[in-house]
Amino acid sequence: MKPIIYQFFPRWFTNDNPNCVTGGTLEQNGCGKLNDIDERLLTKLRDLGATHVWPTGVIEQATCSDFSQYGIEPCDSHVVKGQAGSPYAIRDYYDISPELAVDIPNRMREFENFVTRVHHVGLQLVLDFVPNHVARQYHSDAAPIGVHDLGSGDDKGMFFSPHNNFYYITNEEFHPTDVDLGNGDNRYHEFPARATGNDCFTASPSRNDWYETVKLNYGIDPWNGSRHFEPIPSTWHKMLGILLFWAEKGVDAFRCDMVHMVPVEFWHWAIAAVKHHYPNIVFIAEIYDPTLYRPYIHYGGFDYLYDKVTLYDTLFAIIRGEAPASALTGCWQSIDDIRGHMLNFLENHDELRIASPQFAGDAELARPAAIVSATISDCPFMVYAGQELGETGTDAEGFSGRDGRTTIFDYWSVPTLRVWNHGGRWDLRGLNRSQRELRTFYRTLLRVCNSNAALQRGTMFDLMWVNNDTLDNGKSLYAYLRHDATSKALALIVVNFGDYEQKVNVRIPRHAIDCLHLKEGEAIATDLLQPECKPTRINIVADGLIPVTVPAHYGAILSMEIK
Repeated sequence: MKPIIYQFFPRWFTNDNPNCVTGGTLEQNGCGKLNDIDERLLTKLRDLGATHVWPTGVIEQATCSDFSQYGIEPCDSHVVKGQAGSPYAIRDYYDISPELAVDIPNRMREFENFVTRVHHVGLQLVLDFVPNHVARQYHSDAAPIGVHDLGSGDDKGMFFSPHNNFYYITNEEFHPTDVDLGNGDNRYHEFPARATGNDCFTASPSRNDWYETVKLNYGIDPWNGSRHFEPIPSTWHKMLGILLFWAEKGVDAFRCDMVHMVPVEFWHWAIAAVKHHYPNIVFIAEIYDPTLYRPYIHYGGFDYLYDKVTLYDTLFAIIRGEAPASALTGCWQSIDDIRGHMLNFLENHDELRIASPQFAGDAELARPAAIVSATISDCPFMVYAGQELGETGTDAEGFSGRDGRTTIFDYWSVPTLRVWNHGGRWDLRGLNRSQRELRTFYRTLLRVCNSNAALQRGTMFDLMWVNNDTLDNGKSLYAYLRHDATSKALALIVVNFGDYEQKVNVRIPRHAIDCLHLKEGEAIATDLLQPECKPTRINIVADGLIPVTVPAHYGAILSMEIK
């Protein structure tokens, strides 16, 4: 199957409180629960076209909420971002965020039951693994017997030691700039200071740094770049233990945070070790340096990497009218040898909502981009909860502010998801017409990705080099073929980023016929995106033209069956 990943934050995904207050506490704003994500809802996601779900923020993170009555030591609010806290400031790698549980003492059992439900409806589960940094007050009270805590046994008098889990700014107290650490007995104290997660090796990170996190030490001395990997560093063993712990829980894939900030040698060692026991488990990398793509795939062992700085950034520019559609050719060419290892998306928790004023202002403007992102190769495609409903991300939730994103730091609910939730019925009754039509578009697109062999696993052939004259010089139109040699399935994809419908004739060059070993002759063409349209007869011949009508801000996927 072509992986279709649906990402959501459990804390707001099922929260239907319509009266959330900015910066509100857990008691004021409420929080979604893992138990809310029942088989009814999971079946709806599978019906949408998802093959995987990625619940973000499941592992226990630092938070301002007080769970001391359950034996969980409170966090100092001065080193927590927002009331809920960042899901990437992990407090305990071996535990579940208590606010996601109904029965907090049995929160791990609720997670295990959630895994069972995910698998029962035919989905697979992606879990976050945050390897580069932890919360300032990291402490595991749920680790298996015999597992030593991160930082235990560290020599705090050394800035760097390959035996340490953290980097210590010796003889200096932690004193970030523009961050209130409190006063008197209420002040947060950390001595010696430890390096901050975004490679800030001073005692005074700024508010714009990841000041609430601590950088983990994998055996690299940041002063001279020397690498100390033999014997295997303590951090390596501890992080491998965490991966194996969750793999044993039935996790199908790990989405690994900021992998380029962790040495590729660790990944080579750890991924191989995990796959030795769980050969089918998948590793997905968040990575932003294209020069590292191939090493992290071929040596590191990752199955998929975020295609952020090539495809996503290019589609972002095209949607906003800042680049021509023809710029897409350079995207696939730059990663042609590893295209199947990329993961495509238009939204996630780090990026702007498409419908936000900061991005496009209208979710429909991104429909051609979604078609390209989902169908240009056999790599995974990811959808962010609310994207399929046109969520605008215009709330000022608290720590996040009105930034065109849905908060990852605050307790909140999401307007479009509340309507879809409809008291746990998860029906479309309350959605307006444009929301229903957008969801129908995504459902159609996602489902055809795994119902059509050409889109699921076919070879891609770019048609722009022979169609500049017919496709407005690549300003707003883009066209390519996908062909599966085994089933002989063939699809022609044409997208239109422009403001008006275009009727075009797409040339199929002799080189495509020869390269893809296509059979020439009469064919029946069916538009998979507009099933209400009647199939048409076309001729597939070398250097022949195929007529296609492409609505504004939309596309056509013609499945062509040669008679």
